[in-house]
Parts: sequence; structure tokens; C-alpha cells
Amino acid sequence: MARVNPIDEAAHPELASLIADVKGQRGRVSALYGTLLNSPPIAAGWLHFLTAVRRESSLPGQYRELVILRVALLNHAPYEFNAHRGPALEAGVSDAQMTALTHWADSPLFSAEERAVLAYTDVMTKEVVVPESIYEPLKAIFSARELVELTATVAAYNLVSRFLVALDVGH
Repeated sequence: MARVNPIDEAAHPELASLIADVKGQRGRVSALYGTLLNSPPIAAGWLHFLTAVRRESSLPGQYRELVILRVALLNHAPYEFNAHRGPALEAGVSDAQMTALTHWADSPLFSAEERAVLAYTDVMTKEVVVPESIYEPLKAIFSARELVELTATVAAYNLVSRFLVALDVGH
């Protein structure tokens, strides 16, 4: 049971413009956005920031979705994991890779580039401080812009999953 109830759209006509923005960007008001709408400034900022991370980034989709799925697993956020299964498939992540994400380091299903991304994701999520040995391989794969976007994606989806878990937001 969610700790904060999603808003009732009909009871908040003053949020019509923001709700329209959410629906325009996301197609619907999900449980996550319904909860966020309890604080309109947070919901608006969240929508803008996460839209930039997911839809305006030059980071290849397969890496973005692997990051999101791995962060969801590490932070015990099944809502987030399930919400990104479809986008991950569309971005080229296979069902087998999604299953293997729990033990990616021992799996032959990931390329050297994907392993570098997943190692970075794990360290950023679990330890925060990233050793040079984890960061160095990324410089050969990504531009400065992509490195910023990769880092922002890991950080943003730690925000998302921790919000979902703390407030017990689910399907």
C-alpha cells in the first residue's frame, strides 16, 4: 500500500496544465506521477529533468535502459524494473540480458562496453565514489557529453527508485 496516495485528478483542476504535460510526455499519469503531483513544483521539475535524461540524451538507448534496470534491481524497485522492460526491449536489450542482470559480471551476454557501463552503475549506486579503474574504460567508449549523460542517468534513476521504494509506490 502506497504511503502517499496519488492525487485524484478530478479533485485538482488547478493542476490541469501540469497533468496535461505529464500525459503529453508520458502518455498517462502513472502511480509515480500521481504521487509526485502531491507537490506540483517537484512533479514539474521531475518531469522536465527525467524527460531530458530519457528522451533528450545522446546516450545510446541500450546503455540507458541497462542502467535503469540495474539500478532498479540494486535498489529493490520492481515497479521501476517492470516499467522499463518494454523500453529496454525496444532499445535492444534482450530478455536473456534482463534476466542475467542480477549476475551480469558472470554472464557472457554482455559486451565489454555494457560491462563497463554496468560496473560504473554498480559502483555509483552502491559506493558513490568511483575508482579510476572503473571510470577509465568509459572514456574510450563515450564522449564527454555521453559521460555526463551516463552519470546523470545513473544518478537520476537512483532518485527514481529510492523515491518509489521509500513511499512504497507500486503498480
